[in-house]
Amino acid sequence: MLERLTQHLAAARSLADAQILSAVEQLTDAEIPAAVKADFLAALAQKGETPDEIAAFARALRDKSIPPPLDAETRAREILDVVGTGGDRLGTFNISTTAAVLCAAAGVTVAKHGNRAVTSRAGSADVLEALGVRIDLTPMEAARSLRERHFAFFFAPAYHPAFKHIAPARKLCAERGQRTIFNFLGPLLNPARPSAMLVGVPQPEWCEPLARVLQSLGVRRAMVVCGRVRSSVFGPSSAVALPPGEEGRGSKVVVSRPATAGHFLDELSTLGENTIAEFYQERGFAASVLAPEQFPMQRAALADLLGGDRQANAQIVRRILGGEERGPQRDAVLLNAGAALFVAGKAKSLSTGWDLAAATIDSGEAAAKLAQLAH
Repeated sequence: MLERLTQHLAAARSLADAQILSAVEQLTDAEIPAAVKADFLAALAQKGETPDEIAAFARALRDKSIPPPLDAETRAREILDVVGTGGDRLGTFNISTTAAVLCAAAGVTVAKHGNRAVTSRAGSADVLEALGVRIDLTPMEAARSLRERHFAFFFAPAYHPAFKHIAPARKLCAERGQRTIFNFLGPLLNPARPSAMLVGVPQPEWCEPLARVLQSLGVRRAMVVCGRVRSSVFGPSSAVALPPGEEGRGSKVVVSRPATAGHFLDELSTLGENTIAEFYQERGFAASVLAPEQFPMQRAALADLLGGDRQANAQIVRRILGGEERGPQRDAVLLNAGAALFVAGKAKSLSTGWDLAAATIDSGEAAAKLAQLAH
């Protein structure tokens, strides 16, 4: 079956939902050779995955995940994830993870889905473990932590046991220099099914398709972002807001694009303009125009945001959340946390989200939340 589907893809033909269900069954079958799976994944990537295909793969793989037993009160909250696909290979510290803890300190329920490092020296699991935060919570423990502490980490391998049969094929693809659909899927497979998401991608052309996929998967509010690394000088943003009166109407997707090429972060960038795709499935908030010069940022270069191994990055996180770091690293976290707080409905704009994030650090609440999670 998988070999036939590979031939189908080689003819530049998209997969139907039923074919994708069959493909997932084959990909997660221990008896199918890794080389056959790798050929299929390569053919799919070379054809180019459509939003419908990505969504169908996500649904099929989520159905194989282990869901946490969230109670009705927790499920009724806005549940946020702040996550990047990875793959920008720029070596920054764990900006999304720091922003996620900061959002929890500000009162948002955060279900952080992640893994150990793949394309960096320290993934979200690595840095949280170095900070003393448990990454091995059982589904029951994670549900309780979400309810009581407003934060839980969902370690991807523990919640997606079927992935162990896909890993050898992904490794083969990596050795060939071939990306796969799993570059897209990581942020889409959170077993807690968050209702609000800030997702970073390493290429601007991925923003709109991923936003449409999140929309089709039932996420209520989301922002998919890609930040340009240009220089130490702030440039104008080309982000576009919703037209007046269209704020959150239906499930409109809003897209903005920077005009020039360069290196990109899978985060909101303080180093250049940002590509943004966002949607809201209820009325109430307008899309924001992201112009870095609108925020009280310090001039910075990529070198100011670089991290190291898990221990080095953990120290950066402690200094930021503890209020000791007041420079560009703090700015990067405030920008991303501000956007996440806006997406989660905790702030009415990115600028008020920035202010709330800064106040949460300066009041000591962020350091207190980190200490609570590490206890």
